[in-house]
Amino acid sequence: MHKIVQPDGWKEPKGYANGVLAEGATLYIGGQIGWNADQVFVAKDFVGQMEQALINISDVLQAGGGRPEHLTRLTWYVTDKQEYLAKQREVGQAYRRVLGKNFPAMTMVVVSALVEDDAMIEIEATAVIPK
Repeated sequence: MHKIVQPDGWKEPKGYANGVLAEGATLYIGGQIGWNADQVFVAKDFVGQMEQALINISDVLQAGGGRPEHLTRLTWYVTDKQEYLAKQREVGQAYRRVLGKNFPAMTMVVVSALVEDDAMIEIEATAVIPK
């Protein structure tokens, strides 16, 4: 389906890909935050909001005819770097519950705030769905 691109001699990344080569229909998924379909924040913690944001991405992906293995890029915006670092094990577990062992190219950016005051994380995604 998609080909992971890894330059020769580079150390293997953990939990992401350095590059993804794909062909098909591109689906751009706008930034998803940790609220549910009714735009209500059920989770008040970082991992709970992250998992909900990934569920939202998965829902949009499915609505576009895709599956988690079609993701090619995730960009994460977090408001608390230390919270993310302290919860990496739980983050990995929640990630795999929602998206399985599919690790696209990823970027994480620490920001001072997000538009929704209660949001702790926002994730945007790109997927390429095979023809």
